[in-house]
Amino acid sequence: MTAELMIGTDLAAEMVTNAAARAEKLRESTGVQPCLATVLVGDDPASATYVRMKQNRSKKAGIGSRSVVLPAETTTAELIATLTELSNDPEVHGILLQHPVPSHIDERAAFEAIDPRKDVDGVTMHSFAAMAFGEPGFRSCTPGGIMRLLEAYDVPLSGAHAVVIGRSPILGKPAGMLLLASDATVTYTHSRTVGLPDIVRTADIVVAAVGKANFVRGDWLKPGAVVIDAGYNEGNGDVHFGEASEVARLITPVPGGVGPMTIALLLEQTVAAAEVSETAVQSVETLA
Repeated sequence: MTAELMIGTDLAAEMVTNAAARAEKLRESTGVQPCLATVLVGDDPASATYVRMKQNRSKKAGIGSRSVVLPAETTTAELIATLTELSNDPEVHGILLQHPVPSHIDERAAFEAIDPRKDVDGVTMHSFAAMAFGEPGFRSCTPGGIMRLLEAYDVPLSGAHAVVIGRSPILGKPAGMLLLASDATVTYTHSRTVGLPDIVRTADIVVAAVGKANFVRGDWLKPGAVVIDAGYNEGNGDVHFGEASEVARLITPVPGGVGPMTIALLLEQTVAAAEVSETAVQSVETLA
């Protein structure tokens, strides 16, 4: 068996095109341009590259961007103050804190300083609760992108056994919640799970989000499984692609699979945040 590739590039481009059309419609009708603020702490080259990429994609989608770069020695309190200021700025509709932040910063406290109405990266506890309870809110971008990719490739989720490898609060955990909401039976695992290969072999769908290159091997997989590789380790994913592609039915490549979907959903949710914000303003003006 040679797996079919689940390419995210074309679907992501379609999502960005649709987001751009919505952004233009909003600008023409209200004069408001959606704006995404990115916050980068320190000078990590990879993080800086990711931020530039997101800013460039924002521009192509007709979304304004505001870049805030803070020194590596920034304290948690200082970062929270910056995020609070952006949350209170009516011209900013979405906020992205590039992670990971330097180790001395309380990342969770920083995330919680983001107004949930502007949490277009889906990193706050409010957003996680909304995903878990099926309430309106913004999805964590990588898990949300994964769900869109599964939908595009007509992967049946109801009744399927999905094994999520990884427990990140912004990747593994929300991915499991979204799969559960689609009636999949979900097993959470991680790098310390005892008997992990045997558990993975029971999966119809595998979501690898453990952050270790080539961690999932081909002989871990059930023949015909759908494999979602959400890892990125200097060009390699969390799944040994060569081995897995000989066993799986569908598999995402790295790069070109999940990555483009993450950015596309970020932009789509930024436009949605601007639309909701402008609707709220108009409602207040009508009442006044």
